[in-house]
Amino acid sequence: MSQGNTYVIGDIQGCYDGLRRVLDKVKFDDVNDTLFAVGDLVARGEDSLRTLRFLKSLGKNFHSVLGNHDLHLLAVVNGIRKAKKSDKLASLLNASDLNDLVDWLRQFPLAMKIDDHSVMIHAGLYPKWSIDQSVSLSDEVSTILKSDSYADFLSSMYGNKPNSWSDSLEGEERLRFIVNACTRMRFVYADGRLDFDNKSHPSAVSHSTSSLIMPWFAQKNAQLASQQRVIFGHWAALSGQTNSEQFIGLDTGYVWGQSMTLLNLSNASLTKINA
Repeated sequence: MSQGNTYVIGDIQGCYDGLRRVLDKVKFDDVNDTLFAVGDLVARGEDSLRTLRFLKSLGKNFHSVLGNHDLHLLAVVNGIRKAKKSDKLASLLNASDLNDLVDWLRQFPLAMKIDDHSVMIHAGLYPKWSIDQSVSLSDEVSTILKSDSYADFLSSMYGNKPNSWSDSLEGEERLRFIVNACTRMRFVYADGRLDFDNKSHPSAVSHSTSSLIMPWFAQKNAQLASQQRVIFGHWAALSGQTNSEQFIGLDTGYVWGQSMTLLNLSNASLTKINA
């Protein structure tokens, strides 16, 4: 058996056609190659159902972290939230294999090391956490998501508080912060508080605000070594522009009419297809 390639794909968001086209472009071999995804596998694209069925069919050759849209799907399935029309989830929610797909989806973590130096987290690495700490905190959430009582957790998952991390956080507040940092974070304040109001490109943040907040990857992380890298998605407006080889943003806004990006881990090359 030949040694295959390892790829990481940006936010798919139910865009089945784009997913297949970018994989075809690199001649993805579903026997020998491995595909990682940065989360947000579903919602807003034309076919979340076919997307999940295809990714699940890859078996051990596919790995993902969960994004905010994936968690939202779990909440919708459990009656905790209602799907928006713009989510385009109807065919998935009415599928005969919905429960199997949901049980498969909730096995994925919020943070995952994909090699000795790289971590993959949907929104990025909270600046006060090391890679190992982020994976450990992800495990706290994953343990609950994999349990039979995971719906109870989903009902307490929503909310913007607490917006600041402390090791002493407990219970619902601790878990909510971990979820928000891993799946919703874009900008942070200098003191580490999360900002949930701004979703634009950093250059579009007003001057009065930009002195207070910065992209999470622009804040110094004392626990991140220079050879370590963070691979993330979530921030479509960023278009992958971090100005750093250490922080690799792969959400390039395909569902918004831009492009879908695939990273080849072995040679750090990027492959893109336009929407």
